[in-house]
Amino acid sequence: MAQKFQNYIGGSWSDSGSGKTFENRNPANWEDIIGQFPLSTAADVNSAALAAAKAFKSWRLVPAPARGEICRKAGEIMLRRKEEIAAAMTREMGKPLTETRGDVQEGIDTAFYCATEGRRLFGYNTPSELSNKLNLSFRVPVGVCGLITPWNFPMAIPTWNIFPGLVAGNTFVFKPAEDTPHTASILVEILIEAGLPGGVLNIVHGAGEVVGAAITEHPLIRAVSFTGSTNTGRIVAQTCGKLSKHVCLEMGGKNAQIVMPDADMDLALNGVLWGAFGTTGQRCTATSRLILHEAIHDSFVEKLIQRTQRLKIGDGSVDGTEVGPIINEKQRENIERYVGLGKKEGAVCVLGGERPEGEAFKNGWFYKPTIFINVLPNSTIAQQEIFGPVLSVIKCTSLTEAIEITNSVDYGLSSSLYTKNINDALLAVRDIEVGISYINAPTIGAEAHMPFGGVKSTGNGHREGGWAVFDFYTEWKSVYIDYSGHLQRAQIDV
Repeated sequence: MAQKFQNYIGGSWSDSGSGKTFENRNPANWEDIIGQFPLSTAADVNSAALAAAKAFKSWRLVPAPARGEICRKAGEIMLRRKEEIAAAMTREMGKPLTETRGDVQEGIDTAFYCATEGRRLFGYNTPSELSNKLNLSFRVPVGVCGLITPWNFPMAIPTWNIFPGLVAGNTFVFKPAEDTPHTASILVEILIEAGLPGGVLNIVHGAGEVVGAAITEHPLIRAVSFTGSTNTGRIVAQTCGKLSKHVCLEMGGKNAQIVMPDADMDLALNGVLWGAFGTTGQRCTATSRLILHEAIHDSFVEKLIQRTQRLKIGDGSVDGTEVGPIINEKQRENIERYVGLGKKEGAVCVLGGERPEGEAFKNGWFYKPTIFINVLPNSTIAQQEIFGPVLSVIKCTSLTEAIEITNSVDYGLSSSLYTKNINDALLAVRDIEVGISYINAPTIGAEAHMPFGGVKSTGNGHREGGWAVFDFYTEWKSVYIDYSGHLQRAQIDV
């Protein structure tokens, strides 16, 4: 019988008031049931929001360094349990153990980074324009925050938000993706062990259209951080806008790697293999477009096909696996739909474009790494996010054209340029419309202490990660202390 999991609200584990549950299954072997999780309702979200609001009254008064110390302890626990967490994550969402170890490490890095930020929540102090008057400013917590996270980085992305949010003095109602509730529950268990008081972090499992919507709409929740599709993100933004809530959106990407003739071709080849097919292409930062200068196009494509053919597809828990399964059946069908559109619009599929055959793949949602050439920059597969192991190769005649192609999509998350020309590199950094630029590295590889996010339809201006995330999880309070002993009327008396 499958293990039964619960919500965590107000310091206690409990079932949903609905009494209903949903199954969490292994995408590499759909017969492997990981557990039963609560199919929660808006009433459960209300209970969590009330608990978080109650806990906020005392949590905000805990000194920030002490709040940071809890994050540090959580990081130590994660470090100790790294292999266990990685194995659970691979079983739950499919990517190879080498990658899930990295996912856990990102959470560890974020814990240790945020722990130190508890001593660096700096404000700005400026001179007053009047005599005998002091001007100060302080960061203060927002309050109860809602967090809605995706399945592809089930430890890294929640920690990007929860750890800095806690250090800043906020409390949380957390809804993880339905495909990865187990990893999220492990994170909550770790924070409880680290000493986090009850009610500060509440986890409510369930469907996005019910639990996610209730979080977005709840009047006690003052800020919402959402990572997911652009269409859903726009709905979240509209709701938060109507209710005057803070909202941080991390949405889609259609990232391009550009390779110029002077590049180190082996390095560029390794980069696109990792960028396009790491995590089976299921990253918002995945390389989904490869823009090749015409002078090296044919030779590069030939080598790319040869290397991609050697990638090992399979269960991520098996040593040597490089490409795991698609997260679920619906997403694999969506990838197949895009592959069909690519062929229909005239692109040539030179590799993949089908499910792998064999006994090892019959119970999972596997799909072969797929490469299209002769892709037009304005075609569907070159414009829309596929979120799978599908790479569109586009030919260009110059760096200027490559930058124009890169910028021709609605998204603006990550970009990559391989070149040995410093002038070209700096030109690309200046002109490509993205939040993250890589030179001689793939489109994936963000670090925990740097801002993460994009422009255009990828985000709404806020950033996760690094010092920038505290701009979302805090508000500014300006303080004026007048010790002149008489009325001063600001600009009137200057």
